[in-house]
Amino acid sequence: MIVGIPKETFPNETRVALIPAHIPALSKAGIEVIVESGAGTAAGFLDQEYEEKGAKLVKDRSEVFSKADVILQVRALGANPDKGLDDLKLMKEGQVIIGFLEPLTAKKEVEELAKKKVTAFAMELIPRITRAQSMDALSSMANLAGYKAVILAADHLPKIFPMMMTAAGTIVAAKVFIVGAGVAGLQAIATARRLGAVVQAYDIRPAVKEQVMSLGAKFVELELTTEEAEDKGGYAKAMDEEFYRKQREMMTTVVAESDVVITTAAVPGKKAPILVTEEMVKGMKSGSVIVDLAAERGGNCEITEPGKVVQKHGVTIVGALNLPSEVPFNASQTYSKNITNFLALLNKEGQLTLDMEDEIVRDTMVTRDGEIVNPKVKEALGLS
Repeated sequence: MIVGIPKETFPNETRVALIPAHIPALSKAGIEVIVESGAGTAAGFLDQEYEEKGAKLVKDRSEVFSKADVILQVRALGANPDKGLDDLKLMKEGQVIIGFLEPLTAKKEVEELAKKKVTAFAMELIPRITRAQSMDALSSMANLAGYKAVILAADHLPKIFPMMMTAAGTIVAAKVFIVGAGVAGLQAIATARRLGAVVQAYDIRPAVKEQVMSLGAKFVELELTTEEAEDKGGYAKAMDEEFYRKQREMMTTVVAESDVVITTAAVPGKKAPILVTEEMVKGMKSGSVIVDLAAERGGNCEITEPGKVVQKHGVTIVGALNLPSEVPFNASQTYSKNITNFLALLNKEGQLTLDMEDEIVRDTMVTRDGEIVNPKVKEALGLS
């Protein structure tokens, strides 16, 4: 089996799908690796390091696609809608593409992959089961995004996070409110606490209360019926607008008291719910900061501008996009481990083997033999 690593072409994408340290294990498993020159440079992994670990470097991107049986990417077509179309021309029938695809929303791109008769696997569809934890790239990236969100908030806030006793008096600790206690939210809580902030958090899933409190944060209790707020995969489910309206009403006081609000609420394949309205922003103290981790899905804050840092009503609103790419060395490390663990599942003594009885293989496969084969994707795209 030959595995190819092309350079990422999505704007400002600095990650790489495979790092040099993981190549020897692939070689030992009978897999040859070819890498497009410069693929890892932005993440801090030089061409020389890839060669030293046994990879073959090529300068021509088309050569990577023409020779490889399997292509590993961070953002494959779907998650890279513009430049990814150039790669579509290079793909060959029967080739395996593994990466983030955004398959629940990228209808046109998924249909094009099917027409090309490639077998495409979406890393965001890795099931949340114990056996697949080492492959869960969404969690890996969310973990880093949660950390980086707090660092951004601290940078924009005109206060320090920790309480300090000084000769000039006591500096009061900053108050941080985390909305959504998934992987990103929990890491944000832990990071804000390490920096010394007073942290509160809220999530519509009541089961996470214990996790929030174990990190030293206060769990904000809202009198809402939330028993149906979590799906069997552990993700938050979309609720109706009346639920979100009541939630916003109850959160208004907590938001107004906070120096920093970090929102992380996202529902796979759906537009992010509005949790912080413009009126709520107006009620915040001047100099406060909102970091909206759901900006890529439209944002949890009503006046977030995706990809921009703006000041409105005296509040700085950070519409952060692709935060893992701001820590590309570690993001590439973890993603590379996730994707190589998944690749190991498909490899039998150097041969590609697709076991459709395996839940992980079956649930992540999006296209095969000219068809869109994933029921969840077909339903989301209205193709059932």
